Formats: sequence, C-alpha cells, structure tokens
Amino acid sequence: MTVFNRIAFIGNSLPRRCGIATFTTDLQSAVAASRADSKTVIVAMTDHGHVYDYPTSVGIQINDGLINDYIRAAEFLNAGRFDVISLQHEFGIFGGEAGGDIIPLLSLLKTPIVTTLHTVLAEPSTVQRDVFTRIIELSSKVVVMAEKGRELLRTVYQIAEEKIEVIPHGIPDFAFVEPDNAKNKLGFADKSVILTFGLLSPNKGIEFMIDAMPSILNACPNAVYVVLGATHPNLVRDEGEAYRESLIARARDIGVADHVKFLDRFVDQDTLLDFISMCDVYVTPYLNEVQMTSGTLAYSFGLGKAVVSTPYWHARELLADGRGIIVPFSDADAIGFEIEKILTNAPLRQAMRKRAYASSRSMTWERTAERYISVFENAGRRHRLRTIAKSDTTTLLRDSRAPPEMQIGHFLSMCDDTGLFQHAVHSVPDRSHGYCIDDNARALLLACALNTPGELRLPEVLTSRFAAFVQHAWNPQTHRFRNFMAFDRGWLEDSGSEDSHGRTLWALGVCVLSDANRSRRAWAALLFSEALPVIEEFLSPRAWAFTLLGLDAYCAAVADDDRAETIRALLADKLLALFQKAGTADWVWFEEGLSYDNARLSQALIITGTALRRQDYLDAGLRSLRWLLAQQTSASGQFRPVGTEGFHDVRRQPRNFDQQPVEAAATIAASLAAWRADQDADWKAEAAKAFAWFLGSNDLSIPLVDLETGSCRDGLHPDRANENRGGESVVSYLLGLSEIRHMARIAEDQSKSAPRVA
Repeated sequence: MTVFNRIAFIGNSLPRRCGIATFTTDLQSAVAASRADSKTVIVAMTDHGHVYDYPTSVGIQINDGLINDYIRAAEFLNAGRFDVISLQHEFGIFGGEAGGDIIPLLSLLKTPIVTTLHTVLAEPSTVQRDVFTRIIELSSKVVVMAEKGRELLRTVYQIAEEKIEVIPHGIPDFAFVEPDNAKNKLGFADKSVILTFGLLSPNKGIEFMIDAMPSILNACPNAVYVVLGATHPNLVRDEGEAYRESLIARARDIGVADHVKFLDRFVDQDTLLDFISMCDVYVTPYLNEVQMTSGTLAYSFGLGKAVVSTPYWHARELLADGRGIIVPFSDADAIGFEIEKILTNAPLRQAMRKRAYASSRSMTWERTAERYISVFENAGRRHRLRTIAKSDTTTLLRDSRAPPEMQIGHFLSMCDDTGLFQHAVHSVPDRSHGYCIDDNARALLLACALNTPGELRLPEVLTSRFAAFVQHAWNPQTHRFRNFMAFDRGWLEDSGSEDSHGRTLWALGVCVLSDANRSRRAWAALLFSEALPVIEEFLSPRAWAFTLLGLDAYCAAVADDDRAETIRALLADKLLALFQKAGTADWVWFEEGLSYDNARLSQALIITGTALRRQDYLDAGLRSLRWLLAQQTSASGQFRPVGTEGFHDVRRQPRNFDQQPVEAAATIAASLAAWRADQDADWKAEAAKAFAWFLGSNDLSIPLVDLETGSCRDGLHPDRANENRGGESVVSYLLGLSEIRHMARIAEDQSKSAPRVA
C-alpha cells in the first residue's frame, strides 16, 4: 500500500457549516486520523478578499481575485512535495469567469489531483463547460457524492467511467440518541422541533415551510420551526437582510411568528450537532432539483433524523426506499401533511429514524476517509504510470525506437463520398462547414505517406476520392484551384487562396512520386504541370514554400522538365531574398512576423538546397529553423508552437496561445529534413520534442490525441484543449506520426546493419 506522507486539500475558507469549508476540514481531519503517518495541510480560498478564521493547518491563503495568488499556491504545493492534492470544487468559490482562475494552479502542479465535484451542472454555459472539463482533464480522479453525478459526468461531459468515483458526503460518527437532552440544553423543552439549517437564500424554499405551519399547528400545537443560519454573505452584500426580513414578515402575517424562530448566526460543529440532535423532523424544502450535494441533509440523515425534503438530486437518492419522505417542490400543503403525520405518529417517526441511522453507517468520516485514501492511491498509480509512459514515449522517440501505432479510425469517420470534412463538433463530423481543398490535399499527402513499407495503405477508394476532390477543384478558366465547398458540393468561390493553391501543388507533386496507383501518378503529373505556371505571379511566401515541397518530389519523378526546374530556382531565390532582407542578428526569419506553418519555409529551402546542392539555400533553411525552434521552446524545454494570438505581430516573441497541431506537424517534418541534410542527431531530438507535444508534453500537460482512434484536438487554449477534432488536426497528427515512424524504421535498419562487436 502506498504511504502518503503529505496530502494537501484545496478548499474554501468561508465558514459555511456543512458547506465546502466544513467538508474540506472534516475530510482532512478524517484522513489524518486514519493515517497517522500522513501530514495534511489546507490551501484555503478567501472569499472576495474577506479573510475569516483559518484552521491551524492552513498552509497558504488565496484571494480569489488575484491570479498571482494561485500561481504562488502552485509553487508552494510543488515545493512541499505533496503526494496527492485533494481539490474541493464548487461553482463560485474560485476567481475568474466560471472559476477559471483555478486552472493555472492545477496546470502547474506536478502531483496527482483528485477533485471532489460538489456540483455537476446538467446544462452548463459554454464557459462553465469549458472550465469544468479542463479541471476534470487535469485530475487523475474525480469524486461525486451521488449516482446522479456519475450519470451527468458520463452523458453531459463524456467522462470515462473509470475516472469517476462515487463517495457519499461524510458524516460525524454520532450516537443514536433521543432529542430530549438537546432540547433542554438549547431551550426547546416540551416542543416538537422542525429544523432547517444552512446559509439563508431564496432557493432554500423557507417560505413554503412557513406557509405549512398553520396546518401543522392545528395537529401539533407545540410545534416550532427553527431556521438556523446566517444569511448568505453574497446576498447580504447585494441586498442586506431584506430576504430574512421578508420571511419574518411572512410568518407574522399568517399568525405563526411565535412558532418560527430565526437564529441568525454561524455555529461550530458541536453546536450544530446539538441542534440536529434536538429536532424531531429535519426539512429541506429546496426549490430546485439541481443540487448534487447537501451537507446538512447528510448530517441530519446520519444522526438518525426523520427527514422531509423536496426531490432535489441528493435527496431523491439518499431518502429512497423509506429512508425519508419526498414532497413536491413549492407545495406547502404536501410539506404540512407529511410533517403532521410524522409529529403525531411516534412509531412511524422512530422507524424512519432507525432506517436512516442504520443506512448511514457507511457514510461516517472514518469510512469516507478510507474510500478517499483508496482513490488517492489509485490516482497516484495512474499519475505515475502516465508520467512514466510520457517519459518513456519521449525517450523512445528521441532514440527513434517505438512511436505509437498508426490509428486512422477517426480520420476515416471524418470522410464521406465527397472527401474529408473540414470541421468536427468534438469527434462528430460537422457537415455545416463542408469541405476545403487544403484538408483534402493534406489527406492526399497522408495517403502517399502511408504508401511505404511498415504502414498500412489507405483504402484505394478513399485515396481516389481525395484525388477526385483535387481534380474537381481545378478551375481551367482561372488556372487556379477552388478551395471551399459546401456540403451540397457547391463551390463557394472561383479561386481559392494562394496558399491553398501552393498546398495542392505540394500534394500533386508528392502524388507523382509516391502514389501507389500508376495511372493516378500520371494524372497528378499532368495536373501539376498545368497548375504550376501561375505560381510565378504569387506573393505569398507560404505558397512558394508549399510549391517547393511539391517540386522536390515532382522533379525527382519527372526528369528534364526544364520549366519546373526554372520555377523551382525562382521560388527558392525569392525565399532566400526575403530571408536576407528581413533577417537580423536577433530576428533570423523571412518575414516581419510569425504566423502559421512557419517551419515549412525553412523546410522548403533545406530540401531544395539539398537537391540542387545550393549551400546558400541550405544554410538559410538551417539557420532559420534553428532560430524558429528556439522561439518554439518553452522555459521548461517543451515544444510550444507559435500561438495564433500573435500571428503577424511585428518582430515580437510569439504569443503562447492558441497552439495548433499544424505547427507541430510542420516542425517535425522540417526538423527531419534538416537531419537528413546534415545528420546532426539534435534535429531528431527536436522532431521528437515536437511530436511529444501531441502526447501531452506541452504547457498544460494535456494529450491532444487519442491513441486508440487517432483523433486530435484542434488546439491548446490557455486553460484547456479545444475539444473539437477537425480534418486539419487529425491529418496534421497523422502526418507527423508517419514522419516519426519513418525515422524510427530508419534507425532500426541502421541498428540491424551495424557491425557487431565480438
């Protein structure tokens, strides 16, 4: 069994009894008590800058309005070498939109995270979903307190079953006692006590319980309804005590003021347990079913109380099978009827109490702590295995031994009888955006890349489909390729961009050299020759670079095409001239700014210089690539693609986000072209580093790919991955993987052919 020496709990400092603050401290105490060898500490959140009394175990405090406090907390936790982090998540306690400020803290942690989700929203806003999903991704395990939470995580958020644990809300291990002693202690002797406890706010439904009091008093004249708890601080801040005063007025107006007692205060746990002990009926008349957890309900149930509740999620599960009574929302008559029945029928009340108490024994904090420790241990194992796997993968890639298998399931799902779809909603193809020649040209490149020993070819019908898309895109009137096509196969333009034209020439050139079908190679050569001349008019450096990549393959397959060779030299000269004009000692690049597919510019000069034996091309390509790789390396040494937020910033360091798969694929290909040019093993290491970005060696430690299906997320945002998995992304990943796998096969062949030393 794993021994946890240090466990950190991240929770809220707001002293809301049976709320997240109590849960955090009680769980911490229970874990510490059950593991004498462990040391625990709480990282506490302040509430909008209001500092409350902290437990003595607080290690650091975070003001939820200061992002630097979150970063400082991450540094504190990493320095403390904690074995596991237990995060208590609730909406509204972390700073930033939808509580997003917690994400930088979690992203920086080097320790497995187990997140307890106190609320799971069935209909989150877009921002809430994004932040929530990101927190779950960063967690090794997530804990919910009801089966409904598990259901929502699986159906609404598509979280894998094995990542979810259901552990009921913990309760004190309190004896089953009659209420008389506590009533005497608190001044309610000879009363039939109905209790509601918690921070006062309009969603608690107190007014309906007040409305039920007249009928209850008709049957039980000594009944008293005790409402224990301060008004919610946020409500006080915005409206003062107007809500509490309205409830007091309501009780007065219907003549029950002497039987409704408002106790406006926070109480410690011992006092709370006294109040629960004295009540005959505990009631939670909440107005909304969307409540995953109620600490007050759990505590009252655990002390063996007869409970009447509306059917919010937690109550429906906890009180099922006669363990309590469920009444409709906002129904004072039903509430009154059921409470009357309980107060006037002692055998019924006692039977409910005993069922509740017996059912709750598995929920005591001791049992809860045992289950959490098991989850912590499991999370630790998962974290270590993932870390080892990531480390081993990076090492294997660096040594060119064992990259992942080529899985094309998602790629195939993104294709139909027209071609490759542009976009997806999560992993589902999005027909509304149709197709583009950019992605179908990339798909044709992939088909050619897989036409090599050691790979499984794409189905012939699919490769033919990509070629047909390219053919149909050709517009002989404009001598240009169209780019965007609607789902109904109608073209949305007569001519596409210069870059899309250049990329299509690249695919055609590679098809001439590498396609498995002889007839299609001839088709590609003919169309390439027809579409090439217009490139001389283009102004886009990337269009030149893409065309040079195509020309490298085309000229290797088609001898003595003087026009192609002339255009090849012309485009390379243009790129070299840009490099010489824009480049300085500290800005070693072709343009005044960086944008997309940057490494293709360097790659184009490297392969052209190699083929034509032009040292000036080769030197410029290698120098620019070295500089670009330095810009794309984070302080921790990981690959960090040029972020889209900084596209075309003038002579500035690239922005960190958003990061795109196309940049990683380009960097892999360019680095391996450089390795083939000068045999410097450092280039292979750079290619492996860029590929590791797909696998999770990135700023957020999030795998972008699903190794089982080959799907690839569309990018990396500052706080999460883009969950959509479109055509460009999946092909970028698969092209990068094909390059890495080819490098590995070369290394394996070299190893086999190396002379053995006796």
